[in-house]
Amino acid sequence: MIIDFHTHAFPDSIAEKAIAGLAKSGNITPRRQGTLDSLKQSMKKSNVDYSVVLPVATTAAQVDSINHVAAKLNGKEGIIYAGAVHPDCDDIDGVLDSVLNSGLFGVKVHPDFQDAYFDDERYLKILNSAADRGLYVITHAGIDVSFRDNVHCTPDMILNALNKVGPKLNDKLILAHMGSYEMADRVLEKLAGKPVYMDTSAVLDLYPEKCVHIIKKHGADRILFATDSPWADQKEYVDLLKSMVSSEDAELILSKNALKILTHQPL
Repeated sequence: MIIDFHTHAFPDSIAEKAIAGLAKSGNITPRRQGTLDSLKQSMKKSNVDYSVVLPVATTAAQVDSINHVAAKLNGKEGIIYAGAVHPDCDDIDGVLDSVLNSGLFGVKVHPDFQDAYFDDERYLKILNSAADRGLYVITHAGIDVSFRDNVHCTPDMILNALNKVGPKLNDKLILAHMGSYEMADRVLEKLAGKPVYMDTSAVLDLYPEKCVHIIKKHGADRILFATDSPWADQKEYVDLLKSMVSSEDAELILSKNALKILTHQPL
């Protein structure tokens, strides 16, 4: 089984515009169109069994509609959805109760697109409330290619948040981009070995040797296979991951670790 734990899919009506805008602002090239159908086509081509779609609410006003769609589509045709939450939501507990009651496994946050630092009190509230409910929090970590001049989630901020929330957050926080995008040395120094999950999105082909070092130090049992599709190709990433680690570690990373997180999802 192969589970891609970090993908994106936009509604058909806005996908072309959204992908074009992100490609321009980040100077990056998409590998597919960014629609749900194109993701399913990629999965079939790449023998990916499940893809986890991570929606991002750029305003608090978007949260309810995003979560309504996520709950409606969750589990259909190999697509698993995370929910969304924004640090400016008036009722964080209410949003997370709704996510939990909808059967979603957790929520995605993006400090850059939500214009808040990861150790901000508002994110600490989200982390505390999510942990209390057994929900996972997936965060963009490290540099974002559209916001290079102001990094909103650094390894130091992550450490600060972990220390402030405490042990109840253990293994409930998932750090995208192998702990922090384009900050592999600081991840090795500060985050590798901590009780968090890291996903492989968008970095396996960027600095593969450093990724191998992080996997060895952090432990393959806390690494999740992920691509950041449409910004990386699923088949290329599957093949690359298999070339980087042992078959036993590949099995953990490609599916077994994700299955522990997605225990109650309709797989």
